[in-house]
Amino acid sequence: MFNVFRVPAYVLIALSITFGGGTWATTRILKATSGFGAITVGPWSAYPDVQTADADPYARAHRAEDGRLLFGRAEGLVFSATADSEGNSLAGNCVYLVSGQAPPARFWTLRVTDRAGRPIPSRPNTPASVQSWLLLQDVLGYFEINVGGSPQPGNWISMSAKRPVRLVLTLIDTPTAASVGLGEVVVPTIKQVRCDDT
Repeated sequence: MFNVFRVPAYVLIALSITFGGGTWATTRILKATSGFGAITVGPWSAYPDVQTADADPYARAHRAEDGRLLFGRAEGLVFSATADSEGNSLAGNCVYLVSGQAPPARFWTLRVTDRAGRPIPSRPNTPASVQSWLLLQDVLGYFEINVGGSPQPGNWISMSAKRPVRLVLTLIDTPTAASVGLGEVVVPTIKQVRCDDT
């Protein structure tokens, strides 16, 4: 009796492994990247074609699965960083100094999220992001932004987490989106100041 069901049982096991493994691998790929065609400048990376007709199939699948509103090439560009300028992974228990000049844009914001892109809760009445219209900077457009748990004078983003984090720089209405292949993109640096071991 067992010999009658042995072959169908093997086929069922093989199909389960194939479909289960394929689904798992596809989900991992979609969560790991927004597709091919990334541009990388220092620790920052962006996917300028993710919302355009030139997007590759992986980017389109990621866009459909993610369900978030993304910018077209003429609307803006989103850079994200999961490491500082030295290549060290960004951690929620550390303090960072983001400095330099942002690429030209009508408006831009800098915020902290977890690795999945979800906002990290900040303490009440503390800034969870900074934006270009309210930024303190010198006459040449140079700025410094402190990112960490303790309040700092000047530009400061409150961050207190015990897990890896991501910095997200969103540029709205920027010529950078149309010229990302020219190698002229300038983004701020990210320097680790210190880390709390607690």
